[in-house]
Amino acid sequence: EVQLVESGGGLVQAGGSLRLSCTASGLTSDDYAIGWYFQAPGKAREGVSCISSSGSITYWADSLKGRFIISGDNAKKTAYLQMNSVKPEDTAVYYCAASPGLCPLRYYYGMKNWGLGTLVTVSS
Repeated sequence: EVQLVESGGGLVQAGGSLRLSCTASGLTSDDYAIGWYFQAPGKAREGVSCISSSGSITYWADSLKGRFIISGDNAKKTAYLQMNSVKPEDTAVYYCAASPGLCPLRYYYGMKNWGLGTLVTVSS
């Protein structure tokens, strides 16, 4: 059974930085992708970006591309989301998800396994 655990969320002031981690266990293949999503209060879930085990990165949110940086550590089966210059509108629950193979071209294509999410609150 694949399990994903997010960590690193919390309260941060506007303009600050935060790094989220997503560690996967139970993956049956070394060929996989991990994506980061966010869901702001009262809004639908959206995708940030995704990284495959080969290191290929797919950006889903052009508006976040310069501030949010995805990276991965295959040895640890962990993906990271570095959030820089955060804004109050970045307040959301951040989820990671994993699927075998490559990143979906679009975030709404979905991924197979999901974590429970970690809350990020940005104060003004």
